[in-house]
Amino acid sequence: GRQGKGCVPRRVSAGPPPFRPAPRPMAAAMAVGAAHDLSHVPNLPGFGFRAKQRQHRRPQTFQMMNGVRVEQEEGVTFERPKFVTVQKALDQRRHGDTGKSIAAADYVEQGAARDCTQMPAWDALDRHVLRFYGHFKEAVVETNLENYRVRHCTILYYLEDDTLQITEKKQDNSGIPQGQLLRRHRLPKPEGGFLGWEDLRVGETIAMYGRVFQVCDCDPWTRSFYEAHGTAQGIGEPLEMDAFMRSQVKDDGPKGIPKTAERMYREVQMGGGHVNADMQQFLEWDRKVCRFYAVMDDLLTPQFERRPFEVLYFLADDTVQISEKYPHNCGRDTFPIFFRRAKLARGEAKLHGPMQQPKSKADFVHVSDFAVGEQCDLLGYRFFFYDADEFTRQYFEQELGTPLEPMFDVRLPERAVPRPATPPYTGYGTWEDSMGSVHALMPKPPKRDMVKLFGKAGQALRFTAQFKDPKPEDQDRLFVVSYFLSDDTISIHEPPQRNLGIVTGRYLEKAIHMNQMTGQLFQPGDLKPGQSFKVYNREFMVIDCDEYTRKHLEHGGNKRNFNLQAVLEKIRESMRQQYPLARDIFRKFDQDKDGVLTREEFMQVLHKWTFQVTDDEALVLMRHFDVHGDGQVGYNEFCDALLDEDYTQQMLKMKPPLNEEFDPAYAQRVQMREEERQEVERVRTAMRSIGQVVTMQGRMPIRLSKEFIHLTHKPTVTCDEICIAFANLGHSFDVEDVRRAVMHVLPGVDPEAVHYVDFVKAMTASFHDFSGKR
Repeated sequence: GRQGKGCVPRRVSAGPPPFRPAPRPMAAAMAVGAAHDLSHVPNLPGFGFRAKQRQHRRPQTFQMMNGVRVEQEEGVTFERPKFVTVQKALDQRRHGDTGKSIAAADYVEQGAARDCTQMPAWDALDRHVLRFYGHFKEAVVETNLENYRVRHCTILYYLEDDTLQITEKKQDNSGIPQGQLLRRHRLPKPEGGFLGWEDLRVGETIAMYGRVFQVCDCDPWTRSFYEAHGTAQGIGEPLEMDAFMRSQVKDDGPKGIPKTAERMYREVQMGGGHVNADMQQFLEWDRKVCRFYAVMDDLLTPQFERRPFEVLYFLADDTVQISEKYPHNCGRDTFPIFFRRAKLARGEAKLHGPMQQPKSKADFVHVSDFAVGEQCDLLGYRFFFYDADEFTRQYFEQELGTPLEPMFDVRLPERAVPRPATPPYTGYGTWEDSMGSVHALMPKPPKRDMVKLFGKAGQALRFTAQFKDPKPEDQDRLFVVSYFLSDDTISIHEPPQRNLGIVTGRYLEKAIHMNQMTGQLFQPGDLKPGQSFKVYNREFMVIDCDEYTRKHLEHGGNKRNFNLQAVLEKIRESMRQQYPLARDIFRKFDQDKDGVLTREEFMQVLHKWTFQVTDDEALVLMRHFDVHGDGQVGYNEFCDALLDEDYTQQMLKMKPPLNEEFDPAYAQRVQMREEERQEVERVRTAMRSIGQVVTMQGRMPIRLSKEFIHLTHKPTVTCDEICIAFANLGHSFDVEDVRRAVMHVLPGVDPEAVHYVDFVKAMTASFHDFSGKR
């Protein structure tokens, strides 16, 4: 490339030459002449070497700079590139398992001495900066409070191009230009040349453009740089401070400058004037408010009422504001301001005219007049202060030296609402129908117990009865009383008798009737043999019952003796006829689509084909399907119990017989499975509800983090604190649901020390793993 005047090309050694044919003697001599400096060799006849000219251009010594033709000269129009010596990187070649070759060994031996190389400074010293701390002084003539001002600055020396920069930290409302004091450039020295890194020493001064900078200290990297070059820096000195800086330092003594007559005189003489007491109070206590919570017993209303209030005392100007905290559905108008912010006079509220003397400061209420647990008369009303916020308690303890009492419980006991007595049952219609008009102005039809109606359908208790103290013509009359267990109805029928002379048949229609002797609806216990009952002013005596009724009354219910083996075969045949594929049959009864049949789902299978078996018999049938005995029926177990084998090694192979013995251990496993599924469903519900709040609202993670920071200074929170944080944001969750969510997303964590950052991240990441419906 083109080189300027005085530039010498840098010679770089390229290592041993590759193997090539030996050159001719003349070419070898020219190569030696080109590779060595022959300026000191005598110019003898016949032994001179003329270097081969490679470029035949004319040298250019003039150049246009800013429209002016100048002559190129090193140090004026250009600088020679700065090079530094650095260590070479280690050999990165890989030799593998064959070892080094002879050529590689020769190369290492020749190049071992060249362990350093030269690199340009802009590459080797890039972002290498020496940092010094210092200050300079400037005279102050506009005030007599100080004669000079000390300004702290930072001196930066860039090693890549030997430039220097000086900056000063900006201060708000300083009134002087700050920031970059000296732009980055090469700084000339008074004696000639430029300032180098050797000229910067801690404890010495540097004169720059009419200012004298005192170098006080440097950073650790700068000290290590100078120690590596053998010139260690001195011990750092503290930066000098002027009168204004010393006045800004806060000591542990009394706050503020003491008010003296000399100080006030100087302030007035300088035209500023001293700050009055009210202005000083405003500057120190602006936006600081003491908050008290109070109640007032309102005796003017027809019904006693305890009204809550909030009393605010503004420390900036000694004003008071009283606002009423309306409870929900209190019936009052929405005007919470009870007393607008103003100075509150002591005693009752009175109207003063313009001709009356103004009140002094002692006639107004002061914050020291308030205390927790005491009564205070304000505006003619008596307020009881029962609590204060945290700032108010700190203010009373630190500023006034009188700690406040703890909070008082002012809640009234729950008011007992008198309820009218339930009117007596008239006997017309059902009991639920009659109570519907008692509970609501517009009664609704009563709901029927479908489980009882379906489970006890067709079951009736029959009794034989006759009149108690009958007339002579009614002594031979017999009645059949039927009590239906499905809907608790009763009917009376008189069977026909020969030569009775009375029309027989239906005596009392089937309905819900009241036993006039007990005043309650009929129960099976009212119809036992030997007892009497009265219905519609007719008194009957129960004399007998059938065998079914007797067993029901003795054993608390009749147990049907089912042939469980026949029931099992009927279930298999009915399932085969339901759908052609076993897969469709299984999906029909697997309502939650989880791949297994639980006890509740298996009971629905039995109810579908009207098998009124007991719970123990249902478990016996379920255990036959559950081959593994894990408390639930899987799809493969269902297919094995329902279908026949495709290939058998014996003819007419039958299914294993049903074991009709009840197994308590299996019943316990089934119960455990049901509890596990219920807990899993609770965990899914908790994760879905909490995850929807955290994920679906964009700024909820940030708001949660702020709430946790307000609750505790630790990085961990408890489950109760998580509930409180959600409640503060308007979302209420149960503590157990929060505990389930925490243990699911952070397994093994202590519920009393949950890292809230990890909890929020885990809830956000696992929200989409739980669908709304399965």
